[in-house]
Amino acid sequence: MEFRTQIPLQKHKENLIDYASKVLLLGSCFSENIGSKFEYYKFQSTVNPFGILFHPKAIEVLLERVVSQRFYTADDLVYQNEQYHCFDAHSSLSNSNEEVLLKELNAILKSMHQQISETSHLIITLGTSWVYEHISTEKTVANCHKIPQREFNKRILSVQEITSCLQNIEQLVNQLNPTVQLIYTVSPVRHIKDGFVENQQSKSHLIASIHQVLNAQRVCYFPSYEIMMDELRDYRFYTADMVHPNELAIDYIWEQFQTVWFNSSVKVTMKKVAIIQSGLTHRAFNPSSEQHQQFLKQLDAKKENLLAEFPFIKF
Repeated sequence: MEFRTQIPLQKHKENLIDYASKVLLLGSCFSENIGSKFEYYKFQSTVNPFGILFHPKAIEVLLERVVSQRFYTADDLVYQNEQYHCFDAHSSLSNSNEEVLLKELNAILKSMHQQISETSHLIITLGTSWVYEHISTEKTVANCHKIPQREFNKRILSVQEITSCLQNIEQLVNQLNPTVQLIYTVSPVRHIKDGFVENQQSKSHLIASIHQVLNAQRVCYFPSYEIMMDELRDYRFYTADMVHPNELAIDYIWEQFQTVWFNSSVKVTMKKVAIIQSGLTHRAFNPSSEQHQQFLKQLDAKKENLLAEFPFIKF
């Protein structure tokens, strides 16, 4: 007997991810979860250079700046709680020094321009359709930076607005890299602070919009949200806040992602990396023992063999 339903998945026919691929992940905190898997297995990957971006408008605004290389000035910053902030970036980049923040933001813009030009796969995870508009500047912000809510209007992006964002994102990326493989997914993180009904409405707008822009080759969809909602429909797959997927759920979704986007040869290399990673975290009972010294020599040999094939890997 089957006690659950499974999302049918098919391996993508072209542009599979391997260790020659260069992967850029943008979007919600679930991008960080999947990005950490790419990092652990030592793929050539970058995750959210501007920090977590929850909604599609924030990603569109960032990519427009990256492509046009429209650098930030002091007029683009706000001062709150003794720090300077940028409405386009996450609070993790905020700084007490205005000059330092501007230098970092513009350095990231410059490096992202190069990254997108070289990227083989761009994975975008959309988290919510709800946005905040700064009243005085009429700007849709990526992050409110704990500025009082009275200074913002909150609204939900329509399907038409999100579809337009996604179309612009594709056009912007294609200006720098017409061969990039664009993979959309919707975050399984529940934004219940917006309200339970409102969260479902938000996710439905994202899903409906993504399906307006899909094509057979260069723009694809991976059903992270659907896997969480259907296959893993149990609170044992959530963290204690009952909002975020736990490590077990993230591992399962990662396995399903591999089914679609990785071939068997990649998984062989991933296994070698995992063995080395495990060895590096091993804590010896007696570090000076002959047995442990032999273990370290074997570990170094495994690293050297792997680095001979993939010199970009760093442990």
